[in-house]
Amino acid sequence: MGRFLNSGNEKFAEFSKTKYFVDKTEMINVLLEKDADEKFICSSRPRRFGKSVTANMLTAYFSRGTDSGSLFEPLKCVKNELFIENMNRYDTIFVDIQAQYVEAMGIGKNPNKYIWKSIVDELQEEYPAMVSEDMPLTAALGKINRETGSKFVFIFDEWDYPIRELAPDSRERFEYIEFLRGLFKSSDAMAYVRLAYLTGILPMVRAKGQSAVNNFQEYTMIRPKDLGQYIGFTEKDVAWLCGKYGADFGKMKEWYNGYTLNDMAIYNPLSVVRAVAEKEFGPYWTETGTYEDIGELINRNFDGLREAVIRMLSGSPVPVNVTGCKNDMHTFTDKDQVVTALIHLGYFAYDKAAQEAYVPNKEIREVFYKYMGNDADDNLSRFMKYSEGIVHAVLEMDEKRAAALVQEVHNEFISSIEYNDENSLSCTITVALLAFFVYYHKPIREFPCGKGFADIVYLPLAKYENRPVVVVELKWDKDARTAVTQIKERQYPESLREYAGEILLVGISYDKKTKEHQCRIERYEK
Repeated sequence: MGRFLNSGNEKFAEFSKTKYFVDKTEMINVLLEKDADEKFICSSRPRRFGKSVTANMLTAYFSRGTDSGSLFEPLKCVKNELFIENMNRYDTIFVDIQAQYVEAMGIGKNPNKYIWKSIVDELQEEYPAMVSEDMPLTAALGKINRETGSKFVFIFDEWDYPIRELAPDSRERFEYIEFLRGLFKSSDAMAYVRLAYLTGILPMVRAKGQSAVNNFQEYTMIRPKDLGQYIGFTEKDVAWLCGKYGADFGKMKEWYNGYTLNDMAIYNPLSVVRAVAEKEFGPYWTETGTYEDIGELINRNFDGLREAVIRMLSGSPVPVNVTGCKNDMHTFTDKDQVVTALIHLGYFAYDKAAQEAYVPNKEIREVFYKYMGNDADDNLSRFMKYSEGIVHAVLEMDEKRAAALVQEVHNEFISSIEYNDENSLSCTITVALLAFFVYYHKPIREFPCGKGFADIVYLPLAKYENRPVVVVELKWDKDARTAVTQIKERQYPESLREYAGEILLVGISYDKKTKEHQCRIERYEK
């Protein structure tokens, strides 16, 4: 058993015995059914979505010289003839690319040469009569295959580390692409490769200079194909964990639901497990990164990017063209490429049918809110200061200030919203009142109450139950007083008595002649 060659099943065996293990071994059956021209696979997903666990599972299954029969026996994988005859049959080369790059650079060595030389050294130990010390990796693999008929399984974790982290013109990045080209597109590769499974955060895009990997099938957060249910936890998985350990499934959905792959709800495994274990809900996944992960991207100077992010945070999806995705973090040319990258990173989700991006859940919304709440002088932080001013003006019943700040938000941050009806006005107001998230749940549009439907209702979070309920009625090209009068006449407050002791009635209007907003605020006492 080597470090890279046939590293065994210990890691997956240990993980499969943990309390919160969710069985995804049926993925092996899916991979085994792939045709010969489908054996080059790149499966990308956000960090902490189980990439390494899957890599360890495949290593445990394929590694020659390992006996994993008893390990997989109680698991969900279908133990059919194909499964049995392929188990522990192949020389398996597993490499954590990021770890090896960091290790090599730490000791002053070229990382690409360090990786292939380490693999060749282990092949030489296994096949001393066929592999010499100075033999290139591809030559060694080809010779072993020709003389023994053996095929190899390649599993690269964090395969995209050099491409997304190194500068486009760096020597190491270029050499890494050439390394992949030689390994997977050489004349011998089709013969010696049984399966190449590369996993990372970003997909393999057919960019200039990356034809080295254009023979790989891509499975992504945008197009997961038949691997969608194995990218994270399904709702069935989450419900099972909640039932077994007494966690609140409703709150689990509120915090972590929102990614949809193949019409199936997918959850972040790390967040779900932490919430189950700690019996508390919070932004666990986002705690493993930093605000800088998104700050550099969302503050790119591309037309429409700032507004797109703000509108998504307010609850509105935005159209996105995902076909121009980049798989590095350096060469973006427009807002759609940035939004697409953030989908792959897990900060946004994608509705394939509508071709729209959106903020998936409360956990992700929280990380954006915390980022915008800092003192940085950037686009989103400046917007949040405006929104906070509007919220304070509403709660303090300062009508003129609230109307003036709404006007400024529309003019400076979301000017593309053209007022044609109350729905367009509603988009502006939900954006302007975004800072309500500090004390309130996500706004409820068309809230059924009294003798109709209130345009927007804000209900306070449990820990701020003494805050007033805020009922917002909108009027396009009518007076704000008319909006408040409608709230009273239709008896909206009567249906909200159970939520709070105080209710604020907020009417907001827009005059198409003067192009100004008006605001009327009244306190409703029970």
